[in-house]
Amino acid sequence: MGLILENVTKRFGKFTAVDHLSLKIPEQEIFGFLGANGAGKTTTFRMIIGLLEPTAGNITLNGKRIDYSTSSIIGYLPEERGLYPKLKVKDQIVYLARLRGMQKQDTLKQLDYWLERFKVPEYVDKKVEELSKGNQQKIQFLAAVIHQPKLLILDEPFSGLDPVNVELLKQAVVDLKEAGTTIVFASHRMEHVEEMCENLCIMQNGKPIVHGTLKEIKRSFGKKNLVIHGDFDLRFLEDYHGVTKAKFTPEGVHLQITGEHIAESILKEIVGKGFIRKFVLEEPSLNDIFIEKAGASYE
Repeated sequence: MGLILENVTKRFGKFTAVDHLSLKIPEQEIFGFLGANGAGKTTTFRMIIGLLEPTAGNITLNGKRIDYSTSSIIGYLPEERGLYPKLKVKDQIVYLARLRGMQKQDTLKQLDYWLERFKVPEYVDKKVEELSKGNQQKIQFLAAVIHQPKLLILDEPFSGLDPVNVELLKQAVVDLKEAGTTIVFASHRMEHVEEMCENLCIMQNGKPIVHGTLKEIKRSFGKKNLVIHGDFDLRFLEDYHGVTKAKFTPEGVHLQITGEHIAESILKEIVGKGFIRKFVLEEPSLNDIFIEKAGASYE
């Protein structure tokens, strides 16, 4: 069960925005959905929530096709925000929740809970346009979750937020997952995806170019990162066998290497050359993988 996309394709005239995309997103999971601008993420989201009809393929949520009858169990935070600036927060949320089939009293109870949780209870009677961008963002998030959806789609949910508010929203997302919501999460901030998602898909030109569990994706990438800080010249490592990238810093060097055995031979090479303050072998970051995979298919 969960969200299933089978060979989903969307064409606009001659342009194919999404090309035979198949994904399974289990219930109660945070699934990372990545891609450069124009990769097809937003088009996919609009098809999932039923705003756009696929040209071909099927989308089902817990075995049921998505249409207007399922809109009450789906929440969507779009990348381009869309609140009514002149409305008070309370009126805005009540109106949106009524569209989702909620009663006013239940909505107000949920609204109090969320405003309290986001440390902004005094905003209930403020107009949206009176709030800062970051606080408008909180209200937009609130509008997406007020009806306790079974499926929640978050498109860049943390953009424009300061670190404290990012943590507040991140915790809210994790709690929603724990309470049974399936979450599809798109972000350009790779560290957030690494922190929160077990499975992910990287899109490029409407197709998935990387898809699987974060662990498997990192393992199959094959390369590792090696950080060396030393009180001697490390520039010779730029051309060292097995080094694919080298970035020099005032403290030393960050290397991308083809495997652990290269780290071993580099260590033998530098022992005795001077004082080594740091020698750390790390898994590749999702950012490394994204740049290599999404960048490679641009060329």
